[in-house]
Amino acid sequence: QVQLVESGGGLVQPGGSLRLSCAASGSIFSIAAMGWHRQAPGKQRGLVSSISRGGSTNYADSVKGRFTISRDNAKNTVYLQMNSLKPEDTAVYYCNVNDRVLGSFWGQGTQVTVTS
Repeated sequence: QVQLVESGGGLVQPGGSLRLSCAASGSIFSIAAMGWHRQAPGKQRGLVSSISRGGSTNYADSVKGRFTISRDNAKNTVYLQMNSLKPEDTAVYYCNVNDRVLGSFWGQGTQVTVTS
């Protein structure tokens, strides 16, 4: 099994920044894509950003230019730098990791609240 530990969520004012981290541990074989999804109250969970093992990135249109995803393959960790945060970014953010052998795993979620 793969365990994911997320950190970095919190309360921030509009225009502020947060950095989320997600560290994978356990019986890891080979992690391929890593990413972040989010779910706001009353809405479905959706992709925020993803990054391949080689560093290719993908972003939701709503966060392009404001969020940056990165990863450290040696530490099996993925990061999400969130700048210029807006109230509509408020959601629970979930880390997702795909192991080539074991499949897909999800973190427990971390709350991000953007409010004045």
